[in-house]
Amino acid sequence: QVQLVESGGGLVQPGGSLRLSCAASRVIFRIITMGWYRQAPGKQRELVAIITSSGSTNYADSVKGRFTISRDNAKNTVDLQMNSLKPDDTAVYYCNVNSLGGEYWGQGTQVTVSS
Repeated sequence: QVQLVESGGGLVQPGGSLRLSCAASRVIFRIITMGWYRQAPGKQRELVAIITSSGSTNYADSVKGRFTISRDNAKNTVDLQMNSLKPDDTAVYYCNVNSLGGEYWGQGTQVTVSS
């Protein structure tokens, strides 16, 4: 069973930066996409950023220009660099890996943007 482990969440002031990282417990073959989702209290889970095996990326409009997703195919890791953070970015952030063998989710890491 594959486990995704996220790290890097925490409390940051508006305008600050955080970097989230996600690592798989074992190699995942035939990955289609790796990505980050988030869920704020009382809201549905939403896509933040996604990256394909070829490196193509897609971002939610609300984070374009502020967040950058990257991946290391050899290590099966995916990172999310978050800059210029806003209070509206406060949420639990989840790592996701979609492969031909199945879809996997991390347990989530809390990001709180507050002064």
